[in-house]
Amino acid sequence: MKDFHDLKVWQKSHELTLAVYRMTATFPREELYGLTSQRDLILIKPKDHEELAQRATELKRMLAGLMQKLSAER
Repeated sequence: MKDFHDLKVWQKSHELTLAVYRMTATFPREELYGLTSQRDLILIKPKDHEELAQRATELKRMLAGLMQKLSAER
């Protein structure tokens, strides 16, 4: 079995996580704990949001494919 670090889905997930951390590092300090209850603050540029959303959708598809493959191998 491969090391999970070699899986493309893990690498892309890791890259997306880092991108989200970099993006949210610029958020105002007072929003550090209040973001989950407020979604319309426009703290991320629409273009950046769209890119992150597309990357998340791609990962969702990749994870679904991985789960199907693993289920089929049982």
